[in-house]
Amino acid sequence: MLLVGRALSEQEIRDQLQGHYDRTTFYRSFKTLEENRLLHKIVVDPSIVRYAIDPSVFENPEHAHFYCVKCQHVLCLDAIPVHNPALPAGFFIKESELILKGVCKSCGES
Repeated sequence: MLLVGRALSEQEIRDQLQGHYDRTTFYRSFKTLEENRLLHKIVVDPSIVRYAIDPSVFENPEHAHFYCVKCQHVLCLDAIPVHNPALPAGFFIKESELILKGVCKSCGES
């Protein structure tokens, strides 16, 4: 089950699925969920991709993400809005992302 707040990798999601499914169905389902804004994809870098329930389903679609460099968890930080900068005339922002990288509270305590 996808958790609200903590984003999961494709492998973590596959590990939690019960029953048999094929790879094509899995990826088509992901694409459909993204297109319908039920799931959002968080790309920390090309080798680190996570998925979370899209916050627009709940409250804040424009929010920051935190990536812990120790445990590699990605958290949605709904309370931290993303502010779009002023752009030159004729430029329009379609989407923006803010990814903060550091050490989470759990890893900082250990």
